[in-house]
Amino acid sequence: MSSTRRVLVTGGASGLGRGIAEAFAELGDEVIIADSNREALASAATEIGVLQRFVDISSAASVAEAVDAVATDHGGIDVLVNNAGIVGGGGSMLDLDVSVLDAALAVNVRGTFLMTQAVGRLMAAARSGSIVNVSSIGARQPTPGLGHYEATKAAIDALTRTAAIELAPYRVRVNAVAPGPIITPLTRVLVADPQARSAWEARIPLGSVATVDQVCPLVVFLAGDTASHITGTSVPVDGGQLLS
Repeated sequence: MSSTRRVLVTGGASGLGRGIAEAFAELGDEVIIADSNREALASAATEIGVLQRFVDISSAASVAEAVDAVATDHGGIDVLVNNAGIVGGGGSMLDLDVSVLDAALAVNVRGTFLMTQAVGRLMAAARSGSIVNVSSIGARQPTPGLGHYEATKAAIDALTRTAAIELAPYRVRVNAVAPGPIITPLTRVLVADPQARSAWEARIPLGSVATVDQVCPLVVFLAGDTASHITGTSVPVDGGQLLS
């Protein structure tokens, strides 16, 4: 890779994705954030000082168009961070509306697959690159009411391992980070509720919910040359929650 990497971050308009984009930008990388929320995308790109590209990762046509445009405009993609994902709702398996499951599968699984496929082809041709997926400790530790979401994250872990094997001959590495609860705009209301926050923190040996800046360094590390012998792994960032 060149010293200035071309980094594409999906779901980069807010939350963890925005934090990841900022972390790479601070290193001097050429960062492109991709998102389906046009207004938030434009605002975040301006505020962070990075480039932007609209994409609906659940659509094969949209992914192909976006990836082709980024590759044409920037000469390639060195790092892909598959961060975009949704929960979509909650409920027990007996009660959950199947439309909630379908939406989560479309974005989290289909979207991660499509982005990995499209960008992976570019990286294979270049014989260089790194992909970092955003999974969740929910892939390994169930939380009642979130089974649909956790199933999609388990699928992302499986896709990570398969992509790592298939892309290794092309010198492309694929890894994942698996956060526990994180304070983001989506969770801020829950964290502000003392009872809800206490319930979360009771499951975490280190006693606190993570902040975005506690997760981003691992993403940057896995994407970089110092992690050149690491591929096919999903690393938890959970304050020890998987130990409980």
